[in-house]
Amino acid sequence: MRSYVCAQCHVEYYFKGEGKYLTFPWDNGISVDSIEAYYDEIQFADFKHAESGAPIIKVQHPEFELWSTGVHARSNVSCADCHLPYKREGAIKITDHWIRTPLENISNTCLTCHRESEEEMKSRVLEIQDKTYHSLKRAEIAIIQALDAIKLAINSGVTDKELEQARQLHRKAQIRWDFISAENSMGFHSPQESARILADAIDYARQAELTAFKLLAKSPITNKK
Repeated sequence: MRSYVCAQCHVEYYFKGEGKYLTFPWDNGISVDSIEAYYDEIQFADFKHAESGAPIIKVQHPEFELWSTGVHARSNVSCADCHLPYKREGAIKITDHWIRTPLENISNTCLTCHRESEEEMKSRVLEIQDKTYHSLKRAEIAIIQALDAIKLAINSGVTDKELEQARQLHRKAQIRWDFISAENSMGFHSPQESARILADAIDYARQAELTAFKLLAKSPITNKK
C-alpha cells in the first residue's frame, strides 16, 4: 500500500477524451506489452512522428510498472523502503522524507536487507545501469536506422498503405525504448525485464528497417533508376 502512494504519479498515464481525464492504461495489465495492447485497442497516439509518420506513444515515467516486475517487488520491498528509509531521532523511528537515490544512503537502504559492503552494493547497481544503458543506446541506433529506411521509402514513392506495417513496427520499437528511457532507474528496478524490453525494441526496429527496405526495392522510383 505504501508503494501505491508513489504509483499515483510515478506511472504511465494519458489524458482521456475532451475532458482530459487522467487515465492509467492498465485494463490489460501493467507490462509494456499490456499497455501497448490497450493503446492499440483504443487507437490512441500522443503524436504522429514527423519523419516516419508512425502513431507514437510518448511514455511518461513508468517506475511503478517496471518495479512491479522486479525482485524487490516480489520481496515486498516498497518504494519508501529504498527512497525514504527509516531513521531514528532519539528513541523515535520515523520515515526519512529526504527523497533521493538509495546510493546516497546505502547503509540505511540496501544494507538493511543485504549483508555485503556498501562498495559491493553500489557496484552491483552501477553494473546493472551500465549494461542497461548499453542496450538502450543500441536500441536508439536501431530505431534511427529504421527511420532512415522509412524516409527513403517515402521519398521513393512508397504509399501510406504500403508503409503501414513498417510504421506499426516503429511504434512498437519506440514505446519499448521509451519505456526504459523514461523510467528513472536505468533498468535497476527490474534488470531482466528491462533487458527483455530493449531486446524487443531492437528487434522491432530492425524489422521496421527491413520492411522499409523491401518496399524501397519494389518502389517505382527505385526500379526506374
